[in-house]
Amino acid sequence: MEHAKILTVSDGVVAGTREDRSGQAVEDHLRANGFEIDDRLVVADGIESVARALRALADGWAGLLVTTGGTGFGPRDLTPEGTRAVLDREAPGLAEAMRLVSPLGRLSRQTAGTIDAALVLNLPGSTNGCIECLDAVLDVVPHALELLRGDRPH
Repeated sequence: MEHAKILTVSDGVVAGTREDRSGQAVEDHLRANGFEIDDRLVVADGIESVARALRALADGWAGLLVTTGGTGFGPRDLTPEGTRAVLDREAPGLAEAMRLVSPLGRLSRQTAGTIDAALVLNLPGSTNGCIECLDAVLDVVPHALELLRGDRPH
């Protein structure tokens, strides 16, 4: 069984003025696809808040680390910048595949990559968008995680 952690990035959810619908949708979808959810956190928008949370979630851990929210053009949408600040390596093919699932994907600035043995995917904050983007790459995630863990010969 593969392991996952979910990080919702939203000022509104942190403030209690919005419900974390995308985080719940991602959790439900990952569970339905055989993932065990090891942790689920919420942080405010911002480069440093995202970077700090991703560093902490990835520390000494292997699995899929998904963010939801903060990938658009809003002034506080800084999830990709916070993510890039801590990535060891980017995975542009995954980000491109996620952006291609719908016309609105062209407006997403999401990124993907690795932090040690964690595979990080930025997903949009909309409940439909986050699941569409996740489904665009979910078929290759187990293989990527095997490679990150060193489970497969090179």
